[in-house]
Amino acid sequence: MKKWALFAVIVVGALLLWAEGDIPPFGDPEAPAYNHVAPRYIEQGAEETGSVNLVTGILADYRGFDTLGETTVIFTAGIAVLLLLRRGGRL
Repeated sequence: MKKWALFAVIVVGALLLWAEGDIPPFGDPEAPAYNHVAPRYIEQGAEETGSVNLVTGILADYRGFDTLGETTVIFTAGIAVLLLLRRGGRL
């Protein structure tokens, strides 16, 4: 069993190292993430969302479902921590 686990770790590690070659360098302005959506958000965000704050407009309008999901995960984690602390008698 240990040999299979070691083999699996080595294979996954090799795949991660191989895939790392396709990631653009940190801060590269020509990275695909910066080429399509970000300029549109900056240029038309205030007009399309009606928000004075660009960050608020992006989070609330363009990425609303994503923000809702993140908030749900954080809320669920907080409830789990409270339940664990209460069960241990610390709260």
